[in-house]
Amino acid sequence: MGTENIRNFSIIAHIDHGKSTLADRLLEMTGTIESRKMKEQVLDAMELERERGITIKMTPVRMHYKIGPKSYILNLIDTPGHIDFSYEVSRALKAVEGTILLVDATQGVQAQTITTLNMARDLSLTIIPVVSKIDSPLARISEVKKEIAELLKCDEKQILQVSGKTGEGVAELLEAIVTKIPSPKSDAHQHFRSLVFDFQYSSHKGVVVYLRVMSGEVKKGENLMFKISGKTFSALEVGIFAPEEKPKESLKMGEIGYVVTGIKEPGFASVGDTISEVADKLPPMEGYKNPQPVVWSSIYPESQDDFDLLKQSLLRLKLSDSSLSFEEESSGILGRGFRCGFLGMLHLEIITERLRREFNLNIIIGSPTIKFEVLLNDGSREYVYSPSLFPPPHLIADVFEPWVAVDIIVPGKFLNPLMPIIFEHEGQINGSENFSDDRIRLSLEMPLRELMRNFFDKIKSQTSGFASFSYDLIDTRKARVAKLEILVAGEVVPAFTRIVSERSLEKEAEQSVEKLHKILPRQMFTLKIQGQAKGRIISSRELTAMKKNVTGHLYGGDITRKRKLWEKQKKGKKKMREQGKVNIPQQVFFKMIKDEL
Repeated sequence: MGTENIRNFSIIAHIDHGKSTLADRLLEMTGTIESRKMKEQVLDAMELERERGITIKMTPVRMHYKIGPKSYILNLIDTPGHIDFSYEVSRALKAVEGTILLVDATQGVQAQTITTLNMARDLSLTIIPVVSKIDSPLARISEVKKEIAELLKCDEKQILQVSGKTGEGVAELLEAIVTKIPSPKSDAHQHFRSLVFDFQYSSHKGVVVYLRVMSGEVKKGENLMFKISGKTFSALEVGIFAPEEKPKESLKMGEIGYVVTGIKEPGFASVGDTISEVADKLPPMEGYKNPQPVVWSSIYPESQDDFDLLKQSLLRLKLSDSSLSFEEESSGILGRGFRCGFLGMLHLEIITERLRREFNLNIIIGSPTIKFEVLLNDGSREYVYSPSLFPPPHLIADVFEPWVAVDIIVPGKFLNPLMPIIFEHEGQINGSENFSDDRIRLSLEMPLRELMRNFFDKIKSQTSGFASFSYDLIDTRKARVAKLEILVAGEVVPAFTRIVSERSLEKEAEQSVEKLHKILPRQMFTLKIQGQAKGRIISSRELTAMKKNVTGHLYGGDITRKRKLWEKQKKGKKKMREQGKVNIPQQVFFKMIKDEL
């Protein structure tokens, strides 16, 4: 079968717009999966995906569909909808010729959908607009079709209507995929070259790369090479997804499939890399870049006995997720752990949850931070990932931090309640426009660090879940921030150190000191808990000492006997205060860190 019978496509959709349910119906109607074997979210294999109803890892599948006497191969790449994984989505879009724009009839076009749609437009993909969930009693089909028509500058008659739940309109969609999406174009190169759009790790097979063949053909046993990392390997197996892995003799130009590499070390495979024959001298295909972490957090095992297990677990996760980065670090209080880099807050949440579930690890997660660029007085620059390593204020000339451009789409009635939240998080509004009859699109810029202070959760809460949100890193700007340190009995506790905005410095110091005052057990001597920034004490609370009645055993006698004991106790407490160290239980660190996440 030639490439003229192949159709490669993906689905662009916001979280919970029915993408996985539609994929289920496509698999069922093409006979890819028998009805008796069907289950919800077939392509979401991970337990976490099924539980949350979101797609975390992209999943390819091959379907066969007949129109009259002609048989077609339909290759679907199911992609994540969350903004944290936009780079992976962009690589998946580069592996296809067309995409379905799926919009929920009950919610309308969302901000993250527009971001992904712009990627598809930049790649000149054929876009098939579709309204989903038309069977819902809350469906606003005509209004949503009008939104899509304005967005795509197309006729409303071109927009298809489907229900992934009932299967209505799915047959018409399959026909549109065949008739509208072009077949793969022939490449001038005869040698085998392919684009890696994802990969997985198997303890038996090693790294299994998911790829789109751009030119030539690959067979089992051939010697191949990752162009970026330079690693060579032998193709132990090649095959397709049906939807489980199914071995084949070869993969030809235009096909989507997998290659078993046998590689069992992390760092060689990466999304966006080019795999080619070893003899191929051409450079990698355009568009490859290393996904850059935007959020950092420290991960420590609750028990230091689990340190090696944590290290092995992170290495295992990196084998199937090249965007995860980590390096060893140590804390005087929490012991040895790892400083990890993530694509965003959802990525951090997923990785830590997988560590708990898949590897049965009890872990401590440090407060998430971003990368600051610090210009020192001597003209040198430092990149600081950890608050405790932030230089003293007298050495700093300037601090720079990343900023993001944010798009929020929200019903007009919620606009006023949003303004205080945007102001609190240092947002600068650039403009607004009517997005549809009753919705407004807000464009603003804000520091990346403010996104991590539950910005999106506050917006969702304030708008009863109707707001949608997307962001892009734009540039680096001067930051008005300071290092907030917490002192206990005059000593800085590094685990409690944070970088906070100057304008909320006093408020943050008061809250941290008050929180620690409530949960820190009393000691044998009175001690002070203080918040310090810019070389001065901002907030202070005194934790009184435990009391012991040293004269309780005396009965009668002269008062001087009691005074002698009281004086002796007073001197002892003074000596303890001067020489003694405060014992901070591990549970206190857990509570302080947990409340900040």
